[in-house]
Amino acid sequence: MNKSSSMKWSFATWIIANAFFASVSLADEPAAKPLQFQSPMAEKPFVTLVEKLKRAEIIAMLGEPNKAEDVKLKDSGRVVASIWHYHNINVDQNGKLYPTTELDIVDDQVMQIVFLNNDGSEPDSDAKTYDLPAGVKP
Repeated sequence: MNKSSSMKWSFATWIIANAFFASVSLADEPAAKPLQFQSPMAEKPFVTLVEKLKRAEIIAMLGEPNKAEDVKLKDSGRVVASIWHYHNINVDQNGKLYPTTELDIVDDQVMQIVFLNNDGSEPDSDAKTYDLPAGVKP
């Protein structure tokens, strides 16, 4: 075997060995688990979980909202925006339960999440509000 063949063989062996050991080390690492809803859930993990979901995905995860108001186009009746209320599904950073969580949805995308300290029938000046996602225009 000449020197050139020997170097090619060594290089090929090195690549195969690195590929093998890289796959073994990756297999030993646990995969990152996606967030799953657990009631009651803290505000920020809830926002992270819900911010990219569509209406159907939210319903699959949380069930039908306790209260829903839809904004429809006059000419077609198509729903373009909704305000959904869920009860007793979120807690603040101190573990205190929010009576109502409001999801404001525009064109099948969550645009705002509001945590209310009331049943949602009246405005709450102390409510925490999150606008989602940045840069998206309704």
